[in-house]
Parts: sequence; structure tokens; C-alpha cells
Amino acid sequence: MEHQEQLEKETEEAINAINKKTGRNMPQAIATGAVLVILILVCLLISIDLFVYLVVLFMVLALWELRVDFATAGLHIPVAVLWVCSAATLLSTYYSERHIVAMTVCVLVSLVVVAIAASAKVTFGSRISLAVADKLSHTDAGARLESSFNHEQGEVSHSRLSHVAVSMFTVLYIPLLASCLIMPLTFNDHPVAHAIMMVFMPALSDTGGLFAGAWLGKHKLSPRISPKKSWEGLAGSILFSMIGSFAVMFCTYGSDVWISRWWVTVVAGFMIGIAGTFGDLCASMLKRDIGIKDMGHLLKGHGGVMDRVDSILLCAPFVCVLLWATGM
Repeated sequence: MEHQEQLEKETEEAINAINKKTGRNMPQAIATGAVLVILILVCLLISIDLFVYLVVLFMVLALWELRVDFATAGLHIPVAVLWVCSAATLLSTYYSERHIVAMTVCVLVSLVVVAIAASAKVTFGSRISLAVADKLSHTDAGARLESSFNHEQGEVSHSRLSHVAVSMFTVLYIPLLASCLIMPLTFNDHPVAHAIMMVFMPALSDTGGLFAGAWLGKHKLSPRISPKKSWEGLAGSILFSMIGSFAVMFCTYGSDVWISRWWVTVVAGFMIGIAGTFGDLCASMLKRDIGIKDMGHLLKGHGGVMDRVDSILLCAPFVCVLLWATGM
């Protein structure tokens, strides 16, 4: 009995040490990640259309998180208008016969419509106020003091132009980048392989970076923006994304394709590892500037939806172009 209690204590201490070094609850993160993987695979096995709807749903949730996050700094984005514009952009990109034209037109129209909506005089309802209060309750005072918008002197006031600028940034961050997730589903007759490349490879890259950084990380990549990022973690991200890309290519394409284009996996590994890490750093910089720790709390162990998809979104245009240019 004593031996079992000692073993349980050592296990708990080891898990706590890993949680502290990675900055997240690893058992929760693994369980949540497994559920997400199963959900995405089920959608892909049933129908590519269902996967597209799942992407739309995740972007809707991400927009709500961004609305709450910006609201903690006194910035407003017209989330209802953004929901409609984002759904219209993603679905038009997939279902239109001219995918690139549809995406371009929808993004441009969204920029105009969202700018007009953001410039209108609006007030936060009780729901957003409660969400902001809950967000602030999960944020430590140190993060608030480092924010550009929340200082000891009090809240910074914003002009309407600031609300418009943040709203237009959101259009470019969510609908535009998410459209690049949808675009590869429409060419070269490999929608499932492309979906796996677009979604799972950045996630696998994050996992490689997390474990490599936790076990080997000694040289900080950007200590001011993200103290837990290391050069060793970046190398792990690149290595894992290379291995994953090769596995997807090996299992999906004929031998003549992957023998002649094996180098695509190397390029994809570097692109996903570097772009994904840069996406994480950009999200960390945004959170630090606003004065929050996590984008949301919808995904246990991962923070919010935006914390999970930030690297996926930034990798999307690079992987999309790579797949198209190489005829994969």
C-alpha cells in the first residue's frame, strides 16, 4: 500500500512538473486533442461537406472568443455581421465553381460591410458584459498591467476608427485565412489528404514543439513574447511536421508520386514548422497586448478555439499554395 501511494505521489509530481514546463494541463490537453481528432476524422469519413461545416462552426466560435477578448480592452467587433460574412465566405469558396474569385469577392465585400457595421454606435449587452467579467476573472493582474490598453491609470478610450481597424483585421485573420483551409479541398481530387495536411500537420507540429521544448528546450526563441518557446521546440516542430507530411503522402498517393516528389514533405515540414510557430508567437503577442492569458476557455487544456487554430490558420495559405504549385 505504501509503495502504491509513493508511486502515485511520484506520478503526480512528474505530471505537475510537465504541466508547469509546458504551461498547460497535459492530461486535459491530450483528452481534448483526442476528442477533436476523432470528431474531425468522423466528419472526413462521412463527407467532405460535413468537414467544411465543422470549419465554419469553429470559425464562428473563434469569432465569439475574439469579440470577448477585444471587449476586455474596450474594443468592439460586430460579431453577428462577422458570423454571416465568414460563413458566406467559406461556403462560397467551397461551393462556387470559381473558388478563388468567390473568396476574393466575399472577403472584399466583408471588409466593407464589417467596416460600416463597426463604425455604427453600439453598446455591449449583458451577455458580452458577463463574458468579459468571466474572462477578466481568469486573467492575472500582471498580464493586465503589461497590456497596451489597460494600465494603472485606467482604461484607454478608443475612436471609432480603432473599432473599424480591429474589425477589418478580424476579417483578414478569420475568414480570409480560413478560406485557405477550404481551397485545397477543391483541387487535384485529394480532399481528404489535403484536409489532413491542412489541419493535422500544424497540430502535429505544435505537439512536436511542445514535447521537444519541454524535454530539451534550453535556448529561448522569443522570451519576451512567449517565454516557453525554444529553438529546440522549433526543431521538434519541423521534424514532426516532416514525418507527418511524409506519412500522409505515403498513404495517399501512388508510389510514382511520392518517389518523385518526396522533397515536398521536406518543404512542407519547414513551412508548417516555421509558419505554425510564427502563428503561435503572433497570437501570444496579441494576447499580451490585450492583457489576457488565453483566447478562451472552450477547450480544456488548450485554452480557447483560437489558441488551438492560430497555427493552423497561419499555415493554411502556405500549405495551400504548396499543394497547388506541386500538383499534389
